[in-house]
Amino acid sequence: MSDIDPAVPIRAKGGDEHAFLEIVEYYYPRCLRFARNMLGNDQDAEEAVQDAFVRVHDSFPRFREDARFDPWLFRILANRCRTLMARARRHHALIEYGDLPLSASAPEEDFGADWAEEVRMVLESLPPEQKEAFLLRHVEDLSYEDIAAVTGVGLSALRMRVKRACDTLRVRLAGVEQNDR
Repeated sequence: MSDIDPAVPIRAKGGDEHAFLEIVEYYYPRCLRFARNMLGNDQDAEEAVQDAFVRVHDSFPRFREDARFDPWLFRILANRCRTLMARARRHHALIEYGDLPLSASAPEEDFGADWAEEVRMVLESLPPEQKEAFLLRHVEDLSYEDIAAVTGVGLSALRMRVKRACDTLRVRLAGVEQNDR
């Protein structure tokens, strides 16, 4: 997939609904991937992405035409994901869940069989700030400067977050790999 023409967000800012639809069509899969990785469930991810696009549409008057569109969009999406994660934490703090019955947990023989699932589980265990920085850098392929624009965090702190996330992934996935042998 080639990059979107930089004129498209400017046309959308000017009220061109076809340009806005082009933005949604182009960015929706990428935004949904990021939101799924951040939130861990499809329903919340869909909600976050749809809400982010509504906010992008409504906020276009504040988009600076000399700015890059990707960081602006992902800042809006990341903020929406953070809001949904905070809501989920509050929900879990209010409702005490008991232990899952053995029949509800994954069968032991399936554990480690699917590498992507293992990566997802390790990503879920990362602190939200590390997970967000890691996903923006290594999955969404944003530069550290763009990630700083998304998160409002300094470059050295972002590099440390990504490094810690990578270190954690490396250690935990090495342990899984050894257990699979």
